[in-house]
Amino acid sequence: MSNLGAADLQDPFLVHRGLLFTVAYEMLGSAADAEDVVQEAWLRWAELDPGVRAAVRDPRAYLVRTVSRQALNRLRTLSRRREDYVGQWLPEPLLTVPDVAEDVELAESVSIAMLTILESLAPVERAVFVLREVFDVPYAEIAESVGKSAAAVRQIVSRARSHVAARRPRMRVDRSEQREVVESFLAAVTTGDVQGLMDVLAPEVILIADGGGVAQAVRVPVYGAKKVTNLLRLFPEAAQNPKIALLWLNGALGIRIDDEAGGPSLISLVVEEGRVARIFAMRNPDKLGRVEAETRLER
Repeated sequence: MSNLGAADLQDPFLVHRGLLFTVAYEMLGSAADAEDVVQEAWLRWAELDPGVRAAVRDPRAYLVRTVSRQALNRLRTLSRRREDYVGQWLPEPLLTVPDVAEDVELAESVSIAMLTILESLAPVERAVFVLREVFDVPYAEIAESVGKSAAAVRQIVSRARSHVAARRPRMRVDRSEQREVVESFLAAVTTGDVQGLMDVLAPEVILIADGGGVAQAVRVPVYGAKKVTNLLRLFPEAAQNPKIALLWLNGALGIRIDDEAGGPSLISLVVEEGRVARIFAMRNPDKLGRVEAETRLER
């Protein structure tokens, strides 16, 4: 797209492409599938007669509806496929710019923790929740996108909102506190500091790892500070020449570990009351391709 002219840059699809990808990604939890959906939407848009395109009164709304329909269709297929996934399924992580964290609502909506919660919703519930709660799409437009009445959509949103509220982190953490806790966690892990881990982990911490049956990872969640510490304290002995870096992962500070023995890992932490309450370790190499370059996310 480096040869785009001024006229091309005014094309509504290109203007809103970042938004369309974000909608699809939040509905699917997969960057690869979101890209496919956006490409399908582009083909549908490009195939429209120029006169029809020019007559679209609100191109942004039109394109969001198109992407939403395509994403919902794919989500139904993915939901069935993920039932056979080996081990725990976690979203495909993205390298994001620090500015995403400035939009607190966007950062929370694309966080690994939130996308994992959304995975527990039925496809239509997830679609309407994302469209309404994150992108503030009017009920009537959501109804058109999902094939429901506006009244039904309101009920679905209410139900999904309660489901998410019961599972989301209890409080927001500012960037300085997030960094402090992440750095303390990383220091304890890399040195095998048992007491340091016990101090930084919440008593009811949960660790979830996704190896997809390809990379080594625990296949069931690990509950409680003692069990998580017993698992993580082995890192210094097991790792070989690890390269460790902090990076902006899905709108929050995360950790990247490249280990000659165990391969790459991306780690996202949920911090509550100054301690790590959730640990998401993404190790499936098929999901780690979007962390070499920043992804543009927007509302």
